Amino acid sequence: MPITSVTTDTDACTLTVVADFTVPVRRLWDAYTDPRQIERFWGPPEYPSTFTRHDAVAGGMSAYVMTGPDGDSHGGYWEWESVDAPRSFVVRDGFADADGAPSTELPTVLMEFAFAETALGSRLTTTSRFGSLEALEQLAAMGMEEGMRAAMGQIDAVVEDLRSFAAGRSTEVQLLGETRARVSRVIRGTVDEVWRAHTEPALLRRWQLGPDGWSMPVCEFGAEVGQRLRTEWQNDESGERFGFAGVVAESVAPRRLVTTERMISPQDPEGAQSPETLNELTLTPVAGGTLVAYVITYPDADVRDAVLATGMAEGMETGYQRLEREVLSA
Repeated sequence: MPITSVTTDTDACTLTVVADFTVPVRRLWDAYTDPRQIERFWGPPEYPSTFTRHDAVAGGMSAYVMTGPDGDSHGGYWEWESVDAPRSFVVRDGFADADGAPSTELPTVLMEFAFAETALGSRLTTTSRFGSLEALEQLAAMGMEEGMRAAMGQIDAVVEDLRSFAAGRSTEVQLLGETRARVSRVIRGTVDEVWRAHTEPALLRRWQLGPDGWSMPVCEFGAEVGQRLRTEWQNDESGERFGFAGVVAESVAPRRLVTTERMISPQDPEGAQSPETLNELTLTPVAGGTLVAYVITYPDADVRDAVLATGMAEGMETGYQRLEREVLSA
């Protein structure tokens, strides 16, 4: 158990938890800012969490759901107030209802996470600030301290697992609930470099080509909200052609890009017969490069499973290898 002290100050309305780890600060920081890692410990073991959004940047948002052994679920969210990587971040933590909207019945908590180097590794001090003594007592009665102890008890196994989250691993897919999937990979490049590679047509044409023998004759892309997007690929030998069209719904350069997407073809040039997906791209700096995380929302589970069965992840991996080899290493 990494926790070394838990202190409740009823005058200041705070709960402070200090925990020590035998890993560098950067490794501990990544465990909190990488959604694949934090969902392995944020919450008691019997209530694992799933993060559908996790923006480790000031002004960002996180959304998560804890699911119990009987299928009961409890939603939560973070509003990111400030980030000083890799030393500290501050979030406002609150409860969410079944639709993900912030709960008006339960209090929010301002949580300050401070990371410091020690002789043996790193120390994390988490200070929870409550709006009133009544709010502190209410959440304490709900088991907040016990929940934090249980969550912290799982961090050691996560931070010691270097291989699962290191750069160089292939593209991975994780199912999130009934209609979402998260596609993740660490790219050897800075956030700015990876952002440009995903938004500038000249760079996209160099790496997002699919299998050998295919070219991209059409690439209309950008990162302005409302901008229409269109990419088309062509088999240079057979002439077979397909592509995708959509619109930029949200853009926070260089960290978050949300777009809609429909598959198009010569027979269906506007994608009217294709189901629409919502693609949320988040870029997070981690040890070894930039974590690329796509959260894709499909109309239903059948469409999601059918798309994943086409080998989408393998195709994306081919592109990411080309991105590292031919664009970022240039």
